[in-house]
Amino acid sequence: MDKRYGICGICFHSPGCGVIVHYDKDNKIDRLEPDPDAPLGKILCPIANSARQIIYSEKRLKHPLKRVGAKGTYEFEKISWDEAFDIIVNKLNELKENYGPETVGFYAGTGSYERSFKDVFQLKGSETYLASSILFPFGSPNTFGVGAPCYTSLGVLAPKLTMGCLHIDMFSDVDNSDLILVWGTDPSTSTPPEMFERLKAASEEGAEIIVIDPRKTKAAGLEGSEWLTIRPGSDGALALGLSHILIRDNLYDKHFVENWTLGFDEFSEYVKDFTPEYVSKITGIDKNRIERLAESIAEAEGASYVMYTGLEYTKSGVQNIRAVMVLWALAGQLDVEGGRCFARRENRIPICKSKQIATPDSEKSIAKGKFPVYSLFCGNEPHAGLLPKAIIDSDPYKIRAMLVYGASLITSWPNPGLWKKALQELDFLVTMDLQLTADAAYADIVLPATTAFEQESYCYYGSSLRLREKLIEPLYEAKPGYEILTELAKRLGYGHLYPQNQKELLEYILSESGFTTEDLMKADRHVIRKPNTRMEYKKWEKGLLRSDGEPGFDTPSGKFEIKSTILEKYGYSGIPKYEESIETSVSNPELFEQYPLVLGTGPFKPDMKSCLRAIPAFIEKFPYPVVQMNEADAAKRDIKTGDRVSIKTVRGS
Repeated sequence: MDKRYGICGICFHSPGCGVIVHYDKDNKIDRLEPDPDAPLGKILCPIANSARQIIYSEKRLKHPLKRVGAKGTYEFEKISWDEAFDIIVNKLNELKENYGPETVGFYAGTGSYERSFKDVFQLKGSETYLASSILFPFGSPNTFGVGAPCYTSLGVLAPKLTMGCLHIDMFSDVDNSDLILVWGTDPSTSTPPEMFERLKAASEEGAEIIVIDPRKTKAAGLEGSEWLTIRPGSDGALALGLSHILIRDNLYDKHFVENWTLGFDEFSEYVKDFTPEYVSKITGIDKNRIERLAESIAEAEGASYVMYTGLEYTKSGVQNIRAVMVLWALAGQLDVEGGRCFARRENRIPICKSKQIATPDSEKSIAKGKFPVYSLFCGNEPHAGLLPKAIIDSDPYKIRAMLVYGASLITSWPNPGLWKKALQELDFLVTMDLQLTADAAYADIVLPATTAFEQESYCYYGSSLRLREKLIEPLYEAKPGYEILTELAKRLGYGHLYPQNQKELLEYILSESGFTTEDLMKADRHVIRKPNTRMEYKKWEKGLLRSDGEPGFDTPSGKFEIKSTILEKYGYSGIPKYEESIETSVSNPELFEQYPLVLGTGPFKPDMKSCLRAIPAFIEKFPYPVVQMNEADAAKRDIKTGDRVSIKTVRGS
């Protein structure tokens, strides 16, 4: 066997880049190359280029493990899968009988987000797939996902509250844009990396690219691009200031405002104070440049933005993102050629949702009414930020056991010391991953998961769905995460609620699509396609956004909600208001005298969250944690490139 066509199996949360897999003489995966005919994957990311090292890493978990040493150590002994499942099932049932099923929780990270896991275990009524229903039939509502600290504000809350859609229901038409704002994100590190290549092409075609970011990213280095450095966390103020100028100078889309929006007058009154002078003081951007930027957005033939989660991580994250959405709508750049557009719902292959499982009793969750808007759109998922208080302080009651899949709470949440203490306090912890994680130091049972190269599933790309073929057999005794969870469900007494094998899985997923498994297996390269409906713009005028087919937006009012009726219902500001974050030079100048720098953290590109630590290619290139500093700040402290430094915050060092 020399090569096969398939889907990359490293980044579970990616839509699935098509690759050509080359094998060595022992039928091991040797290397990947891009598949030019695949919907995604025309360029390989650094992770895919290191696929062989990741798959065959010496750090891969090979067998189920049981703790023999003290918590906080990695002292385990090898056990069988049957013994591991017996221990887990007996312990969970014991806790259920003695303390109630709600004292057991499940946490899913991006290392678990293979497509079948996301779809089958998605919470009923949830607009996102960032948590798992696996413990719902057991009786516990306490399921958590990594969306709590990341993505949900951008991906779900802000667009649903404002327009009644999800982030994935929209796209930026950068291929036809005259002006592109790259706002708080670095597309050169995205997976897959297509967007950065599209930006390069747009730049070469004459599009103006403006990067708004505290750091100078690669996008800011593209020919003809401009970098606007902004004080961290002040993006919402900039968006409001730009809207102020559009309204002040009558540059906004009056027809859209008068016919399709809710709350414009109140918003207009609020942004009166966000003058260029005031916003300049908040953001650090020159007031004249703010004026010109507003004019450019309004006057462009097509203006789009490229944005991800960077604007979330502040006190007013949802409102920051809503402010940008409002700005784009006022500027007349919503759902126009070259602007920020809605995708056609009719072009998607429908995936089965009717068999998803609902929470058993949301009133029993540790949230109990906290974060109501988050719970509303996330299938009553409680916010994972509440876990430490529940585990350590029994507030509102004690969580005694956790199952953690494809994640590390210690390395992905702020204040790792707090999470270490919480995991130490648990009666029982199970981790499932490719390698030992930081959390595994506190685990009673560790289960070895596979890469997606080692399992059968599927990926879909809007109007097409492709079979994910198994490209190698599972290594050692590792099992696909989906198989681990369905086996656990079976042993807990409710396996019948989930598809138990590949045939059942495909039948389940395709049951509401109009396609059959036979269609999929007979299709060229096992890809089924739905005919695309032609693109139409300003879909709100044509009844293409609402579920009832009526004109307008899929919001409670049917309008583009500058003032969110849902936020107001739950006691929040309906219009996007700017709030200064808690620990800044503006909100806490005394603290800032002691800690005069702003720490911005983010994932290390090849690290893929907690999943890919200790891969030789990455260690060789990045043997130590790296700090990036502004040259002026470094010079004040006599710090030079290559120096060893220590970092201290109010929470530790």
